[in-house]
Amino acid sequence: MHICFLTNEYPKAGFPHGGLGSFVKTMAETLVAKGVQVTVVGLNYVFSDEIENVNGVNVIRIRKSKVKGLAWYFNSKNIGKTIAAIHKKNPIDIVEGAELSLAFLPKIKEIKYIIRLHGGHHFFAEGENRGINWWKGFQEKRSFKKAAAFIAVSNYVKSHTATYLSYHNKPIEVIFNPINSQLFQPKNVAIEPNNITFAGTICEKKGVRQLIQAFPLVKEQFPNAILNLYGRDWLFPDGSSYIKMLKEIELPKLGEYAKDVVFHGAVSFTEIPNAYAKAAVCVFPSHMETLGLVAPEAMAMEKPVVFTKLGPGPEVITDGETGWLCNPHEPKDIANAIVEVLSNPEKAQAIAKQAKRFVSEKFALHEIAQNNIDFYKKILLF
Repeated sequence: MHICFLTNEYPKAGFPHGGLGSFVKTMAETLVAKGVQVTVVGLNYVFSDEIENVNGVNVIRIRKSKVKGLAWYFNSKNIGKTIAAIHKKNPIDIVEGAELSLAFLPKIKEIKYIIRLHGGHHFFAEGENRGINWWKGFQEKRSFKKAAAFIAVSNYVKSHTATYLSYHNKPIEVIFNPINSQLFQPKNVAIEPNNITFAGTICEKKGVRQLIQAFPLVKEQFPNAILNLYGRDWLFPDGSSYIKMLKEIELPKLGEYAKDVVFHGAVSFTEIPNAYAKAAVCVFPSHMETLGLVAPEAMAMEKPVVFTKLGPGPEVITDGETGWLCNPHEPKDIANAIVEVLSNPEKAQAIAKQAKRFVSEKFALHEIAQNNIDFYKKILLF
């Protein structure tokens, strides 16, 4: 079997990437270990073509088009030509991409095209409190029509996406994203008892602003608390920095507590476990998630986790049993959950151990990879 993943975010040293890139890397390398041939095709981080084999995965990065206004057309055309050339030499069975990826991609009749629901434009419109951009909305609808099947990374993303878009009666299956248990496992590292850690893109939909607003309420009971924020900056449509906004508007409201909010910037995927290892509590108060791997990754390391009660939160955490769920729009609710963890370290550790057992079963890498292989085989029969 030959699988081709479409992504522009496949991890590359020296360049930031998101959760989609991390997922594809983890899944691709595991599929290779199971005897599946995997190719990744996407646009390069720099203006050049590049081909490399990374741990058995053939990664093809294509030079981005610089044609203003028509870059989308030429990029899709070049990706399509690349896939056709690969297929002619070494037939591809499945092409898989995210929600928008098939919109302008020429289809080859021998290939089955699958969309994995990582959270598309329609899905996140509500979470970001904005309307549907007609151009992105058009692309997403066009892409969905071209898919032979769908994989949803949670029951929530499956049901919520269906309120906006049709699956056209095509097969759809819920398969959680896996955890890389070799990377995310307990470490013999001293825990910093006042260390509150967040990891993810520093943006509004991840609940960072409300987490900062919750921080003074935590400081009232734990004066030595430190809020560590790991992640890349997000830019507003006008190009301005979200972190800069936080520093200019939100941090001054904290007064003397502002010095204890630390922005560490983007860190590599392999460095994140070191950040979690030192934390007394990991907090991810997202407004909207498809699944949110950061929470189960931290849980896999036996860390007490505070996660959002919205969306897929209850699929990942049973409140009070495997972690804590909070209202991400209410700073007081976020603070209360953090204070409960810091006030009860023995209880928190017992819950963290239970959390690890849960994710070891539900997010097991090789089992989930096999679930994907089984689904691919089923689609190839259609």
